[in-house]
Amino acid sequence: MADFRLVNPEGWEYDLQSVYSAYIGYFQLHSIPWYDRTWGQFFETFEQFLGFSWPVIAVTDSSTGRAHIVTRLTTVGAFIKMIKTRFGETLPTPDNMLKVTHFETSQRHLRNVADWATYKKLYTTLPAVALAAFKTRIRAGEPKAIRELWAKRDKTFLAIDFEWSERNPATFLEWGYAAVRCGHLEAVGAWPPMPESNYRKGHYIIGDYVDKIVNKHCPTYPWQYAWGDSQIIPRTKLPQIVQSVISSLASPDAETTANSLVLVGHGVSSDIQRLEETKIKIPHNVLIVDTASFERALFNTGERGVMHDPKTGKHRAQGSTLSLGGLLHSLGIEPPCALHNAGNDAFLCLLALQKMMEPGTATPMPDTDARKKSKAAGLVMAAPMPVAFMGHLSVVDDGYWKSLGKSGSPRVRERERGVVDGVTDEMGLMRGGSKYGSMSPPEMGGSWKDDKARDNEREGWFKSAKGVRLGMK
Repeated sequence: MADFRLVNPEGWEYDLQSVYSAYIGYFQLHSIPWYDRTWGQFFETFEQFLGFSWPVIAVTDSSTGRAHIVTRLTTVGAFIKMIKTRFGETLPTPDNMLKVTHFETSQRHLRNVADWATYKKLYTTLPAVALAAFKTRIRAGEPKAIRELWAKRDKTFLAIDFEWSERNPATFLEWGYAAVRCGHLEAVGAWPPMPESNYRKGHYIIGDYVDKIVNKHCPTYPWQYAWGDSQIIPRTKLPQIVQSVISSLASPDAETTANSLVLVGHGVSSDIQRLEETKIKIPHNVLIVDTASFERALFNTGERGVMHDPKTGKHRAQGSTLSLGGLLHSLGIEPPCALHNAGNDAFLCLLALQKMMEPGTATPMPDTDARKKSKAAGLVMAAPMPVAFMGHLSVVDDGYWKSLGKSGSPRVRERERGVVDGVTDEMGLMRGGSKYGSMSPPEMGGSWKDDKARDNEREGWFKSAKGVRLGMK
């Protein structure tokens, strides 16, 4: 198999084993005693048939996604000519050979297969060939492939978004992510996912640059994350955090099977480039979905119907690409939060993908009456504080500092009223809540006493932080 060269895939369209099978079927149909003919030795086994030495390439079928070892019709003609020359009989070209419409457009490796060992060795590479084609189809936004991927309900979809300096793309300002673990949700019967409770999500602000580097052309809004608590981190820690998130969701790398992790982004190429620049390790078998490419493919095939530009009123042109805001608008989602915040963009990107897959998905709403994330809160974080509170802090009416995950969120207000009904988490598990915040799954550890003890411990920090706040006035 070392004596190969590159050839264009055009004309290579007949599955090699199907050629042999077609001849055996032809002989059976027409009662031809091939076993008594002088040329019958070539049809005793598929291995004998390979003795002719067949030039082949490996491609995938564009409609089925299956990989095949294919040859050309001219090679079949050469085989027929050999039988005529050596044995004086003319064989027909069978009409039921499997014809493959190749997906690949780039040049392929040409091999000559003359024995079973060579064919078997090439055959073992077919899963890798199919995976490479599947990755390309997913990245290109092919609707059929992406729908099949979602319908399996066994992948983890991780939407990511970086915000960086307009002057220097290597200077990261924010990073956000949102993930849905479909396999876990399907296992517990929590399908389709509920974005507000089943998405794992996070938002990180680079403390070195926040409010110091401001983009003029496309401003960012680091303080307006709407789906949880932002965390302020030093720039040196970002690669470590991003790597840990990816590693926690990915399965091992493999050459023949797709990873359990699927990366998602809107115009994802730039985000992938940022990952590469920061030396983030991503398994080679990870699939990548670009929601911009996916939506464009849906529109080009007519599945999105006639669309108009909301600003100009003109018909949308074929091949045009929607921004994330435009995509959300076209799906009937009015963004409930600021765009160009890395955490919000990642969350809404994943929501848009789910909405295209599951049109009945309801649009979640952030908690609008809680957590005012002010610039002053960020300044306080410059003072030495406990590691446990490496996020935004806010001032409440009693003058104490509290973490944004406490007072103000709907769940906390329920706990304060003594409501203890359960909600499903990102894994679809029902968690019962105590008045003191215990949200342990069934048969797991944790109790309201543990939560109360933690509250008492934190109260000391809240009161000490009050002095910091008063000192800044």
